[in-house]
Amino acid sequence: MLERKKEKIVNEIFSEFIRTKEGFFSDHSHGDSYRCSATLKDGTFLPCVILRDIGRYLNEIIPRLNALDKRKSFFSKKHTNDNYENILKLYLTSGNRINNYDIKSLTKSKFAMPESLLNSIEGETTMGWTGFVLEMHDGSIFQYGTTYLVQFFDIPEKYSFEDVMKVHNHSYLNAANKIVRLQEGFMDIPDDYDISNTYRERPFFDCYVDLN
Repeated sequence: MLERKKEKIVNEIFSEFIRTKEGFFSDHSHGDSYRCSATLKDGTFLPCVILRDIGRYLNEIIPRLNALDKRKSFFSKKHTNDNYENILKLYLTSGNRINNYDIKSLTKSKFAMPESLLNSIEGETTMGWTGFVLEMHDGSIFQYGTTYLVQFFDIPEKYSFEDVMKVHNHSYLNAANKIVRLQEGFMDIPDDYDISNTYRERPFFDCYVDLN
């Protein structure tokens, strides 16, 4: 009885946040997800958490393992075992995770760009790097860049992503703080492209729940 009550409380916490549609985004790998901040029952605050569908997650793993199992043979056994190990490493030991039952409350994350803003950011500028500039309503401009992650980004103090007026894709700020276009594709980084002066992606925790 007590366990059912706990499970009901946990489900209500997630259902209530999901109904707000706050931090929603969707991609081919994980499907519909929700970005948020979470406070744990011990008071720990996690500014960047993604609620992911546990059903979608299982649907990714099971077919891949079943496909490997069907290809087992005397000659391919070692290779198949290696593949099993690699898949298990990927799904069981990679990434940061938090148990759903350890979460006390969920709130909007200030580090999660609105979906409309995310959709304004184009793909890779050069292999493994996407560079862009955000222009705020007050005219301030900030250089951004990321390898592959776009779920959460740092944001300058006194600003929020709601303050963004325009995205300058494939661009950076030169030494004079002027927006310069980057050449897409295989390129040499310009000498005055200061990567250390770039707002970057933030680490986050995954939390798997039933989103249906």
